[in-house]
Amino acid sequence: MKNLNINPQSTCPCCSEQPYQDCCLVFHGKSQLPDTPEQLMRSRFCAFYLGLNSYLIDTHHPDFLNGLTEADLAQEPLPDWLSLDVIASEQQGNSGYVTFQAWYKLDGQLDAIHEHSSFEKLAGRWLYTEGKQRAAILPKRNDACVCRSGKKFKQCCWR
Repeated sequence: MKNLNINPQSTCPCCSEQPYQDCCLVFHGKSQLPDTPEQLMRSRFCAFYLGLNSYLIDTHHPDFLNGLTEADLAQEPLPDWLSLDVIASEQQGNSGYVTFQAWYKLDGQLDAIHEHSSFEKLAGRWLYTEGKQRAAILPKRNDACVCRSGKKFKQCCWR
């Protein structure tokens, strides 16, 4: 789990390039609701990054929880979340979709979740329903590293 005491002025872990205080903190602190499925997706990635398991349960559609609990989300080993790449997002009425790739390390091994996620707006709130997994797309050796270190992938996390 990352440091829960993240500096509100630091760049948001959701990779939006905005300060955390102006981005996902307003959703985590419940002073605002996400306006779009992409905002909810980013805030959920940030919650995974920070270990805010109650937020993850609260923003998961109750009909799709399948018994998932905060305790389940806290089970070791926990991934070290690195970055989020939103590939596409769309919204039509009370349903929306976000395709993303979330990078993490688990036991020192780099991996990614590549998912097409579905969202539903229920009583004015966007909620995650389910996702369809896709094969992760690895960067090329000379691409920027997924951890956003500024180094090339081959010189950083590919090792």
